[in-house]
Amino acid sequence: MLKSILFVRGGPQQGAPADIGLLALRLLTGSFLMWETQDNILSAERMAEFVGFVGHHGFILPEIMAPLSVYAQFICGALILAGALTRAASLVMVFNFVVALAMVHWGGDFRNWWPALVLVFIPLHFALAGPGRWSVDHWLARRETKAQA
Repeated sequence: MLKSILFVRGGPQQGAPADIGLLALRLLTGSFLMWETQDNILSAERMAEFVGFVGHHGFILPEIMAPLSVYAQFICGALILAGALTRAASLVMVFNFVVALAMVHWGGDFRNWWPALVLVFIPLHFALAGPGRWSVDHWLARRETKAQA
């Protein structure tokens, strides 16, 4: 069975194994984005620190850009976690972390790039592959298909 899951022409079999992987990756990624930003949302002091960090790295209007990034990460994290509007939320995160790579991590080594790079490619995967069977998006699509039938 493992051979049939791993070595099917065109990639892994669709169904439970792939959906379990997508679910696990969505839960991990969405939770991380929410956990990583909740302190900035709950604490004006932490948000002020992040505004200073954003300003230090040359962003225009750091008083707007910092909260915009924080709230985008938190909201998109919740959407990714639930598998709701997954492709759109994922594209927002791709953009957010490409900007972070360009503005913050550009001069660093690969180890410095890694966290932001992962947060580009995991959401890119969700944007391309979708959220999988165990998601709000899938449930809504099935409901719509049944309603049209």
